[in-house]
Amino acid sequence: MRAMMLESPGKPLVMRELPDPEPGRGEVRVRVLACGVCRTDLHVVDGELPEPKLPLIPGHEIVGTVDRIGEGVSGFTLGQRVGIPWLGATCGVCRYCRAGRENLCDKPLFTGYTRDGGYASHAIADARFVFPLGDIGDDIAAAPLLCAGLIGWRSLRIAGDGATLGIYGFGAAGHIVLQVAQAQGRKVFAFGRPGDKAAQDFARALGADWAGGSDEMPPEPLDMAIIYAPVGDLVPTALRAVRKGGRVVCAGIHMSDIPSFPYSLLWEERQLVSVANLTRADAVEFLNLAPGFGIKTTTTIYPLSRANEALDDLRSGHLEGAAVLVP
Repeated sequence: MRAMMLESPGKPLVMRELPDPEPGRGEVRVRVLACGVCRTDLHVVDGELPEPKLPLIPGHEIVGTVDRIGEGVSGFTLGQRVGIPWLGATCGVCRYCRAGRENLCDKPLFTGYTRDGGYASHAIADARFVFPLGDIGDDIAAAPLLCAGLIGWRSLRIAGDGATLGIYGFGAAGHIVLQVAQAQGRKVFAFGRPGDKAAQDFARALGADWAGGSDEMPPEPLDMAIIYAPVGDLVPTALRAVRKGGRVVCAGIHMSDIPSFPYSLLWEERQLVSVANLTRADAVEFLNLAPGFGIKTTTTIYPLSRANEALDDLRSGHLEGAAVLVP
């Protein structure tokens, strides 16, 4: 099989020809049809997340078809269209797994980080963490739903039931969550990089009630805000924008240091929380609901061999929506 490999953090990926992998007990092999390029991939490739498996095949927004089934696996058929997300395996016995909070598992495995992912022609996955996709979108449109959509959904649920939502960082997750929130009848205010008119126009084109720079205040107080940009300076900014009792959710796996801020920004029962990973229940719930939200993902397609270019474009902020690799 062909794969783009990370051999040393901070270095470009390299194309390698590898033997076709064989699924072990409890695993399936998937022929990759599309793999989204997520900001978490950037954090892995750039060395901002510690101790990745090396060498590593990144990628965890995988859409493909099952082409080999390992021993002990039931519920899948050859040729079945499936998705593979970030959470690749959990221990099942720690206090978090037993409490239904497997996203906080003490001994997890993550696709494209601690086990090989989808920047390849084939991927091996634990069958328990593989999800049937049915006819959800086409392959390219569906790929961003496997992380930007799933983490977006979890962060939106944790943000609460408020009527006004602020989204800081309008990329892959932001453009999906905007559509979900609007389908739920909420008003959405989108914040991009200061001066980034293209991002603001993109948000408005998707139906944002207001769009501006992250250095601006929204036209009305927010009930809740979600921060997708990995920028710690946005935390006090978002706290200033939410009303009393409002909630700010930090949705990224990595963020620059949060600066000190006056207690008055947190007082009056404002809340600051984070989102970590996802659960299989999140995936089942969102993938069942997604068709009803009418989500239209905006994507830029790259052949697998141009994975480094896709990562560079994401790093520099030159993408609308999501990048997707096609083997």
